[in-house]
Amino acid sequence: MARLKIGLLGGSFNPAHEGHRHISLLALKQLQLDQVWWLVSPQNPLKAATGMAPLAQRLAGTRTMAMHPRIRASDLESRLGTRYTVDTLSALQRRWPRSAFVWLMGADNLVQLPRWHRWREIVEMVPMAIFNRPGQGHRALAGAAAARFARSRVRNPRKLADSAAPAWCFLFTPLHPASSTTIRANTTVETHWNETSKEA
Repeated sequence: MARLKIGLLGGSFNPAHEGHRHISLLALKQLQLDQVWWLVSPQNPLKAATGMAPLAQRLAGTRTMAMHPRIRASDLESRLGTRYTVDTLSALQRRWPRSAFVWLMGADNLVQLPRWHRWREIVEMVPMAIFNRPGQGHRALAGAAAARFARSRVRNPRKLADSAAPAWCFLFTPLHPASSTTIRANTTVETHWNETSKEA
């Protein structure tokens, strides 16, 4: 029986936006995946807790945004009790040994990957698909992670899920401008304006 090919998109999703859905749909098509799981992190170790919406609120937002039968939003990290990506991947592989997992992330995360806990082990555990982000593509490909695993780069995205790790590909796909940081900033400005207007 063929293995189920599952893309894993981890993050805070604070909030989920069209950009997350955009790369998930691209992953389903270009990587020939069966499903994409959005792993909503209880708390990203590299991000401050200040300004982080409650997990239940972020999870609800991802389920509203996904809007696709093959994109599933999950609080698996919370239920597994894992904090770091390397531990989450290890737990998923133990629980679903017959599934082929592919880690999905934006080029900005490839740039900062060497800051992740035991990052080399992550690369050596599952194939990785890197999606271009505005202003990040060339910087990511010139970074430490790409250089360290240059020989593991796969040129054909359709072969990635069946490749043994370490294996990664970079997809120069159509860019999507959405950013959680920008959305939060705009929401803060809008809330402040509305509150100021009420006081006037």
